[in-house]
Amino acid sequence: MTESTLREANLPPAQPPTLQTLTSPGAAATVSNLPNHPRATGATRQGEAQKPNPDTTSDKATAAFIRRTLCSHNVLLGNGEKGRNTPRPIDEVLPPLTSSNEVDLQLYAIIAVIINLFVQTWYSKITPDHVFVNEVIQIIAHCTRALEQRLRKVDLEALLVDEIPELIEAHVRTYRLAKEQANNRHSLVSDPRVVYHTVHPHPALSPVPTEAVPSSTFDQRENESAWRQLIVQGVLAVLLPTDDLENSCLRALVAEIFAEMILGNGISDKACEPWLLWEGITRIAEVLQEGAKEKDSQPRDAKTDQQLTRLERYGLLPPQLDEPTGPSKPLLPNGRRHKGVAIMGLFWAAVQYAFLACTAMRAVIVAVATSPSLPPRSVTGASGQSPVEANRQLQALQTAHPDPWRPLASKRPIVSMKLWSCASRIVEMDSRMPWLSGLISMLQLGLLAGPGKVGYTDGVLDRWLSNAIQTRILNPAFLPILLRTIRATVFPNNALGPPRIPPSAEET
Repeated sequence: MTESTLREANLPPAQPPTLQTLTSPGAAATVSNLPNHPRATGATRQGEAQKPNPDTTSDKATAAFIRRTLCSHNVLLGNGEKGRNTPRPIDEVLPPLTSSNEVDLQLYAIIAVIINLFVQTWYSKITPDHVFVNEVIQIIAHCTRALEQRLRKVDLEALLVDEIPELIEAHVRTYRLAKEQANNRHSLVSDPRVVYHTVHPHPALSPVPTEAVPSSTFDQRENESAWRQLIVQGVLAVLLPTDDLENSCLRALVAEIFAEMILGNGISDKACEPWLLWEGITRIAEVLQEGAKEKDSQPRDAKTDQQLTRLERYGLLPPQLDEPTGPSKPLLPNGRRHKGVAIMGLFWAAVQYAFLACTAMRAVIVAVATSPSLPPRSVTGASGQSPVEANRQLQALQTAHPDPWRPLASKRPIVSMKLWSCASRIVEMDSRMPWLSGLISMLQLGLLAGPGKVGYTDGVLDRWLSNAIQTRILNPAFLPILLRTIRATVFPNNALGPPRIPPSAEET
């Protein structure tokens, strides 16, 4: 058999063009001649973008794609049912990434897409074995398990509600200050980026790129690349096994993949593009409105028992249809409705507001009654630490950063966290409605230091807010849905999506 025949026999399956082939100057003419390429047919508008096939995001299709990409070399095992052979489960073939099989399925789907698009396109042309892919999977599995163990010791509640909003608030404050100083006619600097980086400097974003100094753009990119390498090297020193960490070749290869391909090209470039942010917001809105669409699908000419209010259900108020079926109300000569009709409307409105107030009061009473049964938010003894170690760490934190609302051996109250001040800063409440900002500040002080201290650590309101955050935001059941949505958005149909045009003002 000739060498060409052997090459044809071992020819790998056709793969979609990678990002490098699509952006290379030499392939521009060839790619533009393709009938389905955006350059030939025009870039896809966001509203006209082809949505991912629902079958590709289902668990069955996802498992088949993972098995086809990462487990194709494994031998099928018989299950003894009707003499048919079935593939081994994925959790038995691939190493576990986390403690949840649902999360592992979505993570392996993302890994399979990346390996299929960026690794198999060149590695399958060198050798047909899967040793390299298996080693990559083993390293990723070790890192994810170590990362999960470290995340269990992190206060995700404080990270999400306090630390991240604090960074966002500092960024918004500095950005608005830079815009204000740049627009000031008495200012000596007209570039807001220069003012921003002067007030809030960062080594990865310096020097500020300017047209006057063309080399500043190259220097800034080099500093950003060096900063990414520094971050990845520090993370790998914690997550990688000792043997792999001592291997300089492997460490350099993994660091380059994470620093340039994932952080640089993936997050800094692709994840910050307007079309991706727009599509992500659209997908989240679609998920949140699934229940509303099901309710809208019901006939609107008549209301069901569930849609009727209490007054309408018991005959105290006639059902309000979308379109009036009877004649209009009699009007006075000057065009105003009869006073009796207005009085009746005010009466029923007052009754409905009374029912709303009773419902709100009932919710408050239930929250107050159930809050003592909720677990406390005390740090002592949590995260596998002994009370002595926890107290020692908290005393060191209190000495370094004194905070009147962070007592020893306890967490910071949720009412005093930076989420509320960040929201106020974003909507500019202090300048638009200073009276409301002062009223909320007085209410916050009353909750923290007033009678009962309901908003203080382990208070009634504090426990209720903590339980709401843990069950509605930090619920582990939401993580597989989030990962599936990210994969469907970034890689529709398990492939690179076409370039999309940001939505216009009319579409927005």
